[in-house]
Amino acid sequence: MLKPTMSSDYYETLDINRTATDADIKKAYRSLALKFHPSTNTEAGSAEKFCQLGEAYDVLTDARTKAIYDRFGEEGLRAGAPPESDQDDVWSSQYIYHGNPGKTFRQFFGSDNPFAHLADGLMCKGVKMQDPPIERDLHLSLEDLFNGCTKKIKISRRFMNECGGTSSIKDKILTLDVIPGWHEGTRITFPKEGDQGPNCIPADIVFIVREKTHRLFVREHDDLIYKTQISLEMALTGFCVDIETLDGRLISIPINAIVHPTYKKVVTGEGMPLSQNASQRGNLIITFDTKFPKSLNPESKRLIKQALHV
Repeated sequence: MLKPTMSSDYYETLDINRTATDADIKKAYRSLALKFHPSTNTEAGSAEKFCQLGEAYDVLTDARTKAIYDRFGEEGLRAGAPPESDQDDVWSSQYIYHGNPGKTFRQFFGSDNPFAHLADGLMCKGVKMQDPPIERDLHLSLEDLFNGCTKKIKISRRFMNECGGTSSIKDKILTLDVIPGWHEGTRITFPKEGDQGPNCIPADIVFIVREKTHRLFVREHDDLIYKTQISLEMALTGFCVDIETLDGRLISIPINAIVHPTYKKVVTGEGMPLSQNASQRGNLIITFDTKFPKSLNPESKRLIKQALHV
């Protein structure tokens, strides 16, 4: 007959004695699983401990596996316990833990959130919890983000009446000051501007900046990319690029270099303002799309060869 083995003591893992009741086992698992949950405990060894707790709970809360473990230890679980009598030659099936302590945790708590049960407890005690944030996209033009502006946004929200027992829907205007240089994804929060309710704290309303496509410029971080089409003659002999800026100025940029396929003209300080310091700006980067002639007559070819002959 197999002898109990103490190579892996589930009772010790849960810090309980071998006379512990089912309630004691669950109480111990609740406390230790919260303590060693990976989302709240990043100390070395905590993940391994969390897995050990899951296996110990899985074994000791099942009457069959607990009985086998109590009698034959871990070896009996892994190899299968022998038959109970000479008339019965069937060994019990081998026990293998599924290896997913998160699954065990979800089955026990009903959630992946290790503190969800605390939130439920607070609600039962009458403590108000805040509703999750309400997120809305705020579509802004590149001019809005370059110059800054003020946006008036109308929302409809539920207000509790003074008596506290009834509510009504009212419109409210939120004023949002756009700071020059804001980036795509910037979040602007209006605290507690969501619906009011008798048992909750109104949610925050969060606007998320979304940048509209521009007809002339493409933004890359704090730089502005401007693409212009030129002829081969212009690429070889020089020219000026006239650009209307986002703040309404007209600037003329001379191009005196040979415009080869990878050439870019960088104009310092003509990009987007920096949101941390609007007096500083990124760069304007001009790229070029050179159009080649579809055909050349013999005389034109001769003259080009003559001009390019070194």
